[in-house]
Amino acid sequence: DDATFVKRLRDAGAIVLAKSNMGEYAAGGIPGTRSTFGGTNCNAYDTERDPGASSGGSGNSVGANLVTCAIGEETGTSVREPAKNASSVGLAPTRELVSADGMMDRGVTTRVGPICRTVRDVARILDAYAGHDPKDELTAFSVGRKPAQPYASFARGGRLDGIRIGVVREYMNRELFTVADSESITLIERAIDDLRALGATIVDPGPGGALFQDAVNRYAPVWRSEAFIRQFRTQFPDSANHFPALIDLYADPTRVPHDSGGRPNIRSFGGRGSGGAAGGDVGGGKYNMETYLRERGDANIKTYRDLIEKANFWDDAQFTNRRTGMMATDSAKTLAVGESLQDRFALQTIVHAVFAQQKLDAVIYPSGSVPASILTNPEEPRKNDRPPGVWSFVNSRGFPAMTVPAGFTTHVYDRVRVTTPRDSTLRDSTRLTGPIPARLPVGIDFLGLPFREPVLLRIASAYETRTKHRVPPPGFGPLPPRASSPR
Repeated sequence: DDATFVKRLRDAGAIVLAKSNMGEYAAGGIPGTRSTFGGTNCNAYDTERDPGASSGGSGNSVGANLVTCAIGEETGTSVREPAKNASSVGLAPTRELVSADGMMDRGVTTRVGPICRTVRDVARILDAYAGHDPKDELTAFSVGRKPAQPYASFARGGRLDGIRIGVVREYMNRELFTVADSESITLIERAIDDLRALGATIVDPGPGGALFQDAVNRYAPVWRSEAFIRQFRTQFPDSANHFPALIDLYADPTRVPHDSGGRPNIRSFGGRGSGGAAGGDVGGGKYNMETYLRERGDANIKTYRDLIEKANFWDDAQFTNRRTGMMATDSAKTLAVGESLQDRFALQTIVHAVFAQQKLDAVIYPSGSVPASILTNPEEPRKNDRPPGVWSFVNSRGFPAMTVPAGFTTHVYDRVRVTTPRDSTLRDSTRLTGPIPARLPVGIDFLGLPFREPVLLRIASAYETRTKHRVPPPGFGPLPPRASSPR
């Protein structure tokens, strides 16, 4: 049968045209542009470049003007990255607001999100399928939390007087990243001026500042204590009584230790950096896949091990064979959700505290500061926990976020493989080359508190109406007028 969101869209009158291409098993990164059935996705604005994963086909179909809207599934970046790379609007809503029924992954970070050309269309799609679904117990949290009026009524443009917006400078620090990030950051700084001109009050710690660091220092050692203690074993040896030290840090957060990369901070919260930490549980991937396989009822593929043993895997010198990662996933013997839920609660505490202290309605940051890379080139490595694609960690812990077009680059810096012996000592045998003229989409993220989608829609719609940054890709513009048929 149809997934809940598909059924609700049909019931609301939507015309479902097709299934779009996506990354194999919802994979992210450059490998996530490939699928056995659909081949390799490419970007409508430059067909040699990454469309974003894993919902790249959904983003492409909207970006290329083939459909009005498409649906993606985001665990970490898989709605907002394809939307950003397609100069489109993408919403990863509050997890508990939308049913994951019918999805392969039904974890606490799995969100079904619309990708459309306009904020209003995103709101109309959300109106169709948001709300409680008996097939997904997490949506019970949405009861009583939907607005009285339709979501689309909030996407009306207009002024933002009285709205307070914070700037996540931790995601915009040029000194910590590379020259490849710089132009995207400049475009978001221009967006700050646009929002200020609309009447919004901007809470900006300034270049090099940190909106969340004080809260991270105060609350991470308490509400994320196990991971924090593991990170600083010198200060917290196994044999010691940890209570005095933890109480000292709570009393004076300026004494909280940080490693050479400045961790803990909002970029690194979760252990692997915000770009890669989608909040998975130990055993979560295997549990969700085997649940899906059981519901599917396939006589040939019943378990995760069946999937591995009966599959063929491509070989690519650039990427690790997928079998390796799948074997690691299959090694799990149980489902352990405790630490990921602790991460989620700790980050929710930090973000809620900052919103309350600063009286914020939303925060903004670049959806991703590295433009879409060439599909055959190495992926941009992490730099001080800046991911190669789109920022995901805060959003994946229960906060709705929406990407909106913020303009286009004039040039990019591409990462290439080292080809000369002189360069062979460079990190990972790659280097940045550029600047290279390129007009690629850049997106701005608007992130709010759980179930505050109406506020995000209002802000995003006002920004979109003022700036009108979306421009169709040159190769996929409006269709020419149809010639009248001879009588």
